This record gives sequence, C-alpha cells and structure tokens, in this order.
Amino acid sequence: MGKSRNARRGRAAAEAVVEDVDGGRAELVPDRDRPRAWTLLIDGAPQSHVDLDDPAYLSFEYQRRIGHVIDLTAPPGRPLRAVHLGGGALTLARYVAATHPRSTQQVVERDAALVQLVRRELPLDPGARIRVRSTDARAGLAKVPDGWADLVVADVFGGARTPAHLTSTEFLDEVRRALAPGGVYAANLADGPPLAHLRGQIATAAARFAALALVADPAVLRGRRFGNAILVAADHPLPVAELTRRAASDPHPARVEHGRALTDFAGGAHPVTDAAAVDSPAPPESVFK
Repeated sequence: MGKSRNARRGRAAAEAVVEDVDGGRAELVPDRDRPRAWTLLIDGAPQSHVDLDDPAYLSFEYQRRIGHVIDLTAPPGRPLRAVHLGGGALTLARYVAATHPRSTQQVVERDAALVQLVRRELPLDPGARIRVRSTDARAGLAKVPDGWADLVVADVFGGARTPAHLTSTEFLDEVRRALAPGGVYAANLADGPPLAHLRGQIATAAARFAALALVADPAVLRGRRFGNAILVAADHPLPVAELTRRAASDPHPARVEHGRALTDFAGGAHPVTDAAAVDSPAPPESVFK
C-alpha cells in the first residue's frame, strides 16, 4: 500500500489495493496474466473482474452469460438504455459502453465507499455515459422513469446474499414499470441444493413476465453444487436458440432452460411476495476456497 497509485497500476509493480468499504473489506487484486486487469473481492468473495485495456473482456462465468443477454438485447453498436442494480467494479456497465457506444446507463450501488474506491483505482472512460447512484437498489429503481430502460440487470449481493426485498413480485412490478416495450430483465441468482430459492425466483418471474429463460452450469441445475444462474425475462419471445448456442460455446459451457422444461424445473414453487421474501441462501465456505 506504500507505492504510488501509478506504480500500483504498472505492469511490473502492481499490488493489491485493500480498503474497508461499507460492505466489508474490499480488495482489488491484479491479474498477473492481463496488464491493467483487476479482480474485486469483498470479504474474500470474488465480485467482479475488470480489464481496463479491454472492457469487453468478461472473465467471470456469470458475467459472460449476462454479456450474451446484453449482446442479444440489441444489435452490436446500437445504443442501449440500461439500468444496473448492483455495481461492483462496474464491469457490466463498462461492457455495455464498449459494445454499444453512446449507451446511456444508470448504476445503482448502495456502497458509496466502494464506488469511490472503484472510481479512483479503476477509472471509467470519461466518454462513457454512466451515472452511478449510491442508494438502495429498489429505491434507485423507483427513480427510473416509466418505460425508460431497454435492459435492467440485477446483480445485488450483500454478504454474498441477495437481499429479500429484491426477490419479490412487488420488486418485479418496479422492474416492469421501468422497462421499455421490448425490454429485457436479467438477474444473477445464486443457490445450491435443494434449489428452493432458485425455483421460487422462477415462479416469481413467471407471475410477472410472459417469457423466461434460465442459463446455468448443468451441475448447478442438477443440484450438485452451489452456483450462479442467470434468469432472463421479457414480455416478448426471447432469442433462446442463439442464447443456447453462445452459452454452450463458452469456456465453461452452460445450459439454457425455457418453456415447459423450465416450468417443470420450478416444480410447483409459488411466487414470492414482499411479505414472505427472505434473503437468498448463504454460499458454503468451500465456494470461495
């Protein structure tokens, strides 16, 4: 921590940056294989990976899968209006700015100290139209104008768990209000056996959206391990065939469930309301070892 900031960012002298933020102990760890690339960890749990030289590079599996959703929401180069609930190191906002220039984006990240750290150590492109609000995700979403967003991404974790108030039908009512006609919602969900949380989130989204798809590692879908699943929802047909092709061609291939197979996977789970909502389950300690 004694070196200058420029030295920390240098190819040879880069070292971890460690600071206490509102959500715990934040670490920015340099990627030894990619100059000017960093991984953000909060209390030891990996949160984001950013390559400042190549913001279109997505290292984390779940972020690659959301990247596919972004790519299929609009043709390459067409600007998007995007809302990101949960900011981390602003990886996905940087991705949208790189792949869809002139996009207008709002990021809602409750941890103001984390936002300051990321802005200082991993500065945004000055030309990127990215506005960051330091407030609760649902409160920030409520300020988005009706029908404004082409894309809403929910990637919110506090202590590695998604807060209860971001898992309900009432929350999804706010998402639908903010989405433009033809808009897409993508949520990063985390669960392990017996997958009760994931099944409940599928049922909740099915109660509010006409079309759903779920992208995840087959081992997660079979309940063999804890992991991430990307839930995609819209009120129009989703590009399932192309999403399936892209997910299958990733370095860590994923499966896409939709239609009757996804309904069967939900197994009769009921939609979650504010009154019954609980935080997502905590991951086992072995996940981050």
